[in-house]
Amino acid sequence: MKKVEIYTDGACSGNPGPGGWAAILFYKGKQKTISGGEKETTNNRMELMGVIQGLKALKEKCNVTVFTDSAYTANAFKLGWIAGWQQNCWKTSSNKPVLNKDLWEQLADLVSKHEVTFVKVKGHADNKYNNMADEAAVAASKKF
Repeated sequence: MKKVEIYTDGACSGNPGPGGWAAILFYKGKQKTISGGEKETTNNRMELMGVIQGLKALKEKCNVTVFTDSAYTANAFKLGWIAGWQQNCWKTSSNKPVLNKDLWEQLADLVSKHEVTFVKVKGHADNKYNNMADEAAVAASKKF
């Protein structure tokens, strides 16, 4: 199985406001950057879109390590929140609807097609590729 690393980030100017997402994919020393955005969105939606689009770029089942500075994204999988939300009909532990359900459903489906590990990295710190993803996401947001 191919081993792929994906560094993702989301950015938003205002929350909500124009936003961008980016994913940098690494496989066997090759690097590919993808990005995009929306005119009116939130930072959390862009964080999720970075991961979604990174996983969508894979053409076959892979062993994937996703690096994100979004605790919101990483913890949903690392701490089992997403499984709880699914079992609870997309309600939180306080019985409120899960925000961004449409994106969580997409992401859960994509994760089920691969072997995915989420790694939370510190944002705007010394992680070269997280910083590159941030720059690409910010640049994408400026197009909107």
